[in-house]
Amino acid sequence: MSAQAAKDTCFSPRQTLRCPRGRVLNLGSPQVMGILNLTPDSFYAGSRLGTTPDLLHRAEAMLRAGASILDIGGYSSRPGAEHIPEDEEKRRVLPAIDALRRAFPEAFLSIDTFRAGVACAAVAAGADLINDISGGELDAAMFATAGQLQVPYVLMHMRGTPQTMAQLTDYPDDIVLELTRYFRDKVAALRAAGVADIILDPGFGFAKTAAQSHELLRRLRELQLLGLPILAGLSRKSMVYKPLGLTPEAALSGTVAVNTMALLNGAALLRVHDVAEAVQTIRLVAPTFLPLSP
Repeated sequence: MSAQAAKDTCFSPRQTLRCPRGRVLNLGSPQVMGILNLTPDSFYAGSRLGTTPDLLHRAEAMLRAGASILDIGGYSSRPGAEHIPEDEEKRRVLPAIDALRRAFPEAFLSIDTFRAGVACAAVAAGADLINDISGGELDAAMFATAGQLQVPYVLMHMRGTPQTMAQLTDYPDDIVLELTRYFRDKVAALRAAGVADIILDPGFGFAKTAAQSHELLRRLRELQLLGLPILAGLSRKSMVYKPLGLTPEAALSGTVAVNTMALLNGAALLRVHDVAEAVQTIRLVAPTFLPLSP
C-alpha cells in the first residue's frame, strides 16, 4: 500500500467545519479538543477550574500545546452526576466563554451542553460549536436551534441521562449496528433542521460497559460508513482506569494507548484533558499530517 493510500484508509472521511465569523476548522488531519470543566464534581479532579485566571491559564496552555478546539462545560456528565438547573449552567459557562473569546479571539470554542437555551446563549457569547451528549434527546428544541445558529454540531450516542445511563447498557442487537442506525436517523433529522456540519461521537462510557466501549473502539472504523468525522472522547475514563485497577489521575498512559487505537481506527478529533500528550500521539501515529522534526 502506498503512503497516500494508507493515509486515506486510516484518516477518512475528511471535512471542514464552517464556524461563525467566517472561520473554517479543517478536520482533514486529526485535531485535538481540550476539555475545560467548570463543574465542581467532574470525575477527574485535575480538570476542575474554579476561577477565571485558572481558566485562562489552562486554556492558554492547551492552545500553546496544539489544541484546535476548547470545549467548555458547566454540567457534569459523569455517571450519577448532580442535576443542576439551566440558570446555574449558564452562570458557569457564559462568563467563561466571554473571557475566552476576548483573550483568544482566534480559538475555536465548543459549548458542551444538552440544553438548547444554553447553546443559544453560548453561541451569542462567542462559542463556535455545540457538543451535545444527548443527541437531542434531552431537549427537543436542540436540533432546530443548531440549525438556526448554523454552527457545527457534535452528535453523541447516549441513553437516558447522566443520572440513569449506567443502568441502560443492554443492547439486544450488535452494538455497532445499533449505533449506526441511531446515527443514521439522527443525522437525517439534523439535516432536515438545517444543520450542515456534523461530527459523530460514539459516547464511550455513556450507557455502555467497559467491555462495550472497548468493542466500539476496536470497531470504530465501521462508523465511517456514515461519511462523517468521528470524535473520540476517551480521556481518563473508567474504561481505561478500571480494568487497570487505577484512578483517573493515574490513567494518562492508558489514555495515550486508547487514543492511538482511535486514531488508527479513523478518529478525526480527540477530546482530551492532556493536550500535549494527544498532540504528540497524533504526530507519531499520523506523521504525514504533522511532520516529525528531522
